[in-house]
Amino acid sequence: MDYRNLGRTGLKVSQLCLGSMQFGWTADEALSLQILESAYDSGINFIDTANIYSNWVEGNPGGVSESIIGKWMKRSKIPRPTMVIATKVRGRMGQAPNDEGLSRAHIMSAVEASLRRLDTDYIDLYQTHSYDENTPIEETLAALNDLVQQGKVRYIGCSNYPAWRLTEALWVSRLHNLVRYDSLQPRYNLVHRAEFERELAAVCRSYGLGVIPYSPLAAGFLTGKYRPDQMPESARRRRVQGYFSEANWALLEQMDQIGRLKGGASVSQIALAWLLSDPLITSPIIGPRSLEQLQDNLGAIGLSLEAGEKKTLDDATQWKD
Repeated sequence: MDYRNLGRTGLKVSQLCLGSMQFGWTADEALSLQILESAYDSGINFIDTANIYSNWVEGNPGGVSESIIGKWMKRSKIPRPTMVIATKVRGRMGQAPNDEGLSRAHIMSAVEASLRRLDTDYIDLYQTHSYDENTPIEETLAALNDLVQQGKVRYIGCSNYPAWRLTEALWVSRLHNLVRYDSLQPRYNLVHRAEFERELAAVCRSYGLGVIPYSPLAAGFLTGKYRPDQMPESARRRRVQGYFSEANWALLEQMDQIGRLKGGASVSQIALAWLLSDPLITSPIIGPRSLEQLQDNLGAIGLSLEAGEKKTLDDATQWKD
């Protein structure tokens, strides 16, 4: 397993990041623990979670994914310095008025709860899950700065920020000498490119942010399991239907062809290899719901696309303003 720098930080992270949204949702605790163990044994040292995972499931109050990760590290006696643990704050975690958002009150309460669930003394990367238009960015960054000063957080990042809000945050950090965002977690994949490439990519490149794309397989569309004559039922079927188009069906066929030239690489491996071919990308976040899916995803590591192959995929998915 090769490792990359997380932006301008000193953190070395694996080329693939293990996402955990599925823990306690489409993967029960026993299976989640197996996935964590197998990923670690395969060289993955970077795990991404969030305090709200997976509170959209009936009976799941949130925090379940963090608790499973904490249980795994304690049970397996994983040396803490070998791991890079990332979690997030923003979403609602209770019924009180201040149980959501990016106010100082919520951040300070949420980080303590995440530390308890993860059973750790510090969080390597603490990310704001999305921007909070009701809280001044100065207040959010000052609170995060205090957490870094206290040693409870090592670095901070953000997710789902438009370019102007990310740039504003970077400027405020510089102006007030506060800790700054060192990573961005955007939705980015072969069939969802414009949101990141239009403006965010330039900001990340200029300011040296690590980029940790989520949904690199487009909610399962870029696994190739959906075809015009093949529509399996899944928990994410509703989300993936927006990708059903003649152009994207043709894209899957092109990915099949490239995969055959690569010795039988799967569609998902080609999709991940396309992201990893960009030096701006740090670690795409994979979310395997089975050990078989994990092994398939791991096959993207070391899979190189020729310049012509990458251009074929770029041309097939190019976007216009």
